[in-house]
Amino acid sequence: MRVPIFAVLAHSRRVRRTIGTGSAALALALLAGACNGAGGDPAANSAEAGPPKAGGTLTFALATDPTCLDPQQYGLNASLNVGRQLVDSLTDQDGRTGEIKPWLATSWEVDPQATHFTFHLRPGATFSDGTPVDGAAVKANLDGVVALGAKATIASSYLTGYRGTTVLDPTTVRVEFAAPSAQFLQATSTMSLGLLSPATLAKTAEQRCQGDLVGSGPFTLRAYKANQSVELAKRAGYGWGSSLFAHPGEAYLDRLVFKIVPESGVRAGSLESGQVDAISDVQPQDEARFATGYTVLTRPNPGVVFNLQANVSRPILNEEPVRRAIQKAVNRPELAQTVLTPKYRAATSPLASVTPGYVDLSAQLGHDPEGAKRLLEEAGWRVGSDGVRVKDGRRLSVDVIFVPAFNASQSVLELVQQQLRKVGVELRLRKLAAGEQNQVQNAADYDFAYYNVTRADPDILRTLFSTKTVNRLRLPATELDTVLDDQAQNLDPTQRPAKVAEAQRIVTERAYVIPLFELSQVHGLGPKVHGLTFEASSRLQFHDTWVGN
Repeated sequence: MRVPIFAVLAHSRRVRRTIGTGSAALALALLAGACNGAGGDPAANSAEAGPPKAGGTLTFALATDPTCLDPQQYGLNASLNVGRQLVDSLTDQDGRTGEIKPWLATSWEVDPQATHFTFHLRPGATFSDGTPVDGAAVKANLDGVVALGAKATIASSYLTGYRGTTVLDPTTVRVEFAAPSAQFLQATSTMSLGLLSPATLAKTAEQRCQGDLVGSGPFTLRAYKANQSVELAKRAGYGWGSSLFAHPGEAYLDRLVFKIVPESGVRAGSLESGQVDAISDVQPQDEARFATGYTVLTRPNPGVVFNLQANVSRPILNEEPVRRAIQKAVNRPELAQTVLTPKYRAATSPLASVTPGYVDLSAQLGHDPEGAKRLLEEAGWRVGSDGVRVKDGRRLSVDVIFVPAFNASQSVLELVQQQLRKVGVELRLRKLAAGEQNQVQNAADYDFAYYNVTRADPDILRTLFSTKTVNRLRLPATELDTVLDDQAQNLDPTQRPAKVAEAQRIVTERAYVIPLFELSQVHGLGPKVHGLTFEASSRLQFHDTWVGN
């Protein structure tokens, strides 16, 4: 289902159970473009099983270790699928309509310039250590994200221009920005700005990553054993869930156990044998195994597609003709049809097609190997004796770092490797452990990084491509920065989409990234699992999940 991307909001001074704005001047509600649960209907499955039942343990196999459990610091799907259960957010986002809904904040106002956001907090909410979720806690969290800086790459980008938070009273806070922040309200619905207890904020970043963290969510952390398991327990007395939850009060499950099972075949076999109740990341070759008697829960990820992210400071990739040639050499439909399944779409833009503000740039991303060869010839790259091009004694050989968080990643990259070889480009694959990726990227010791990032707001382009954020592409300051700033600050419902479109075109024309395919979440659920759903950014929400016979 496709829905309007930018909707004009009605005049309002106080908003409850709708997107919050203080004036029609803030006229951009970003609406998500994908429905929940394609390929499997957990709601129907649950209806057939009868009313929900409280109690029991659900065991869920993850494809990768979370590495860091702190949602403010880490953006890996495995990490956020755990972290979402531990932390609540100020707001929630409806994955079907894109509307921002109440959670810890029952209502909010936004000034006409979108520089002041006032949130009214639900009374009575507490962190699992007993401390209140109050205005002081909100301020400490937002200030803390800014203090984390580069350790909170995504979260800190949501607070660009942050001036501070004022606690007006225990249940009211005002967040202030130096310039209009068109994206901030949606950002408050994300796990990246999920709230942690003040005691947790006093811990080191490393301690928080390893599980020394306390949230206010429907589950609490019992144990984290790296590369083995994560165990969560129901939060007794929980009563401040999102307005989007299917039921109020505590979670149904008593315990939620995540097992780390990296091998896709072993993970699928564990579900078939009943050793686990559900699995993440059903691989394309395994989808047919769960066609009968199981639910395959699927949702596309909004945000930036899987791509080859160029480090333009490197000697070869600092040549735009080379990047553009590689862009033309990639056959995206072949990737989707050969290595993946119809649940994954060939990329047609740096943004996934379900992302608000997406523009179809498939014409610019067409497969054109002859055009790629011409660009390389014109740039002085001649075919060498082994088929790899050479210029000034240097081989046209580049590497790509990747973490196999998505199990089909290596197969995708091996096919890209073959496609590039046909035009004289050698692509060397460098597999990294999850914990190594940030270190290598921070050191700029790579040519391409295989990467995607999820967010149901087009401002994710600024997170990745602005030279004012982390700038892992090592881009020079250009007019792209101005365009990205404009879309982040622009309150006009027609002008902001135009700026988002312009940013996509600039990124594509200069081949700063090589889009490959759109990621989808594909999870396999056994017959006992009911009520498991996705939230707006395609991460799992277990509050309404229950196990039956």
